[in-house]
Amino acid sequence: MLIKNDADQERFDRLRYVELKHGRIAQLAFLGNIITRAGIHLPGDIDYSGTSFDSIGNGWAAISGPNAIPQAGLFQILAFVGFLELFVMKDITGGEFVGDFRNDFIDFGWDSFDEETKLQKRAIELNNGRAAQFGILGLMMHEQLGGSIPIVGDM
Repeated sequence: MLIKNDADQERFDRLRYVELKHGRIAQLAFLGNIITRAGIHLPGDIDYSGTSFDSIGNGWAAISGPNAIPQAGLFQILAFVGFLELFVMKDITGGEFVGDFRNDFIDFGWDSFDEETKLQKRAIELNNGRAAQFGILGLMMHEQLGGSIPIVGDM
């Protein structure tokens, strides 16, 4: 077994930050996958040519295939995610913990919790993020292997 002796708090904090961020993204991805497969879509059209949101495929089909999101739409999504990454979802300097993305816009009453509740909520988020990472990976793999997805089957 290989044991690395160069681990330090800075490296651990960086890895925890990345784990939290990936977990948050995976939670959104899993929820989005479940919701669209349940038949819930935004109303209206995604472009001026009349492509409706309901006509966009679910899962991988939303990115490639005959019913995919138009290329301009994918570019807009990537640009928005890039904007969030660079300007909004930043680990604040002097934050209470690694992955503390609170800013002037969002707080949700975090300061009103006692220390034990804060630790519990952080552990819950970390575990839910880990579960979501495996969940979205499982949904993507299952779809690529050609199986049906029973929890979100044709409703």
